[in-house]
Amino acid sequence: MTMTKKLKVAVLFGGRSGEHDVSLMSARSVISVLDPQKYEVYQVGITLDGNWLTGEDALSAFEAGKTQDLRRVIPPTEPASRQSLFVTRETKSGEKLETLSAIDVFFPVLHGPFGEDGTIQGLLELADCAYVGAGVAGSSVGMDKAIFKDVMRANNIPIVDSIFVSRNEIENNMNDVIAKAEAMGVYPFFTKPANLGSSVGISKCNSRSDLTEGLMDAARYDRRVLIEKGVGNVREVEVSVLGNEEPIASVCGEVLPSREFYSYESKYVDGTSGLIIPSQLSNEITEKIREFAIRAYKAIDCAGMARADFFVEVGTGKIYINELNTLPGFTSISMYPKLWQASGLTYAQLVDKLIELALERKSQRDRTERRRTA
Repeated sequence: MTMTKKLKVAVLFGGRSGEHDVSLMSARSVISVLDPQKYEVYQVGITLDGNWLTGEDALSAFEAGKTQDLRRVIPPTEPASRQSLFVTRETKSGEKLETLSAIDVFFPVLHGPFGEDGTIQGLLELADCAYVGAGVAGSSVGMDKAIFKDVMRANNIPIVDSIFVSRNEIENNMNDVIAKAEAMGVYPFFTKPANLGSSVGISKCNSRSDLTEGLMDAARYDRRVLIEKGVGNVREVEVSVLGNEEPIASVCGEVLPSREFYSYESKYVDGTSGLIIPSQLSNEITEKIREFAIRAYKAIDCAGMARADFFVEVGTGKIYINELNTLPGFTSISMYPKLWQASGLTYAQLVDKLIELALERKSQRDRTERRRTA
């Protein structure tokens, strides 16, 4: 009987963002379903200071905040080293590099800046590695709410009215910033960091004092802040997208926030928000949302996966795309895997498919000629 070689998968988690803890939760779920008969898994955590660490059950060490016994990893930096993951070992003469293992696929489970924004993708591209998820362009555009909204406008995909302001404006010209926001219409407004997810730093502002506090809070997480006009009575709808060149969309799901909006706490802390899967929207609206999701996915050159978030205005049925998350939450209560489960794809099958798509995309990159030929 011929034994199939196990794929060596390095799961990357943690990271230098406000979503560090969410990443640990997502990684725990992903690692739990990686079949040991198919995969040899290496756990690689990235600290808030940006240090790469590994070791037996590194994830548990990160969760406990006890990483002192883990070994330092040297990130892949060039094509010649892509087949190996290097670790350091202390010797009498100083640090020595050792080869940990060849890696077939990197699986970033990194949310927010330095993980979902194209930076880690750029590093892995330079090293010519196969990795799960969108590339540099798709990741960065999906992460940056300002650029994303511009791309949606260019592709005639409806978005909510919004403006962007800088941290400098907030700190030095708060009155002008408030005046710009109020020129869009009446309260409420939402303030959001331009490059963050999982509802970190998001505030619903029902008054001028709320807006001031929301702006200052969002500016803690990014130098650019989105001020978005509230659209009244809306239903929050999400759809999962999967694929490379020919992406497909899952069934739609509706979020019933337990708090005033779908906050970080209701997503990850208390898990009390209700989910209706599939959503109880009309077939016409559901199909339009799925169409917009795939159009948005292709517009930013996404690959692997994304979760598209929408608002549907009650009464009019008008649809607005809110954002596209290229590395959505993967916890046990996250919408992305739940929507695929409702569409007939189990969590384990979904992870297998994402690894398959990563290898497929790497093979496409390998076909690209890098040198001019006669």
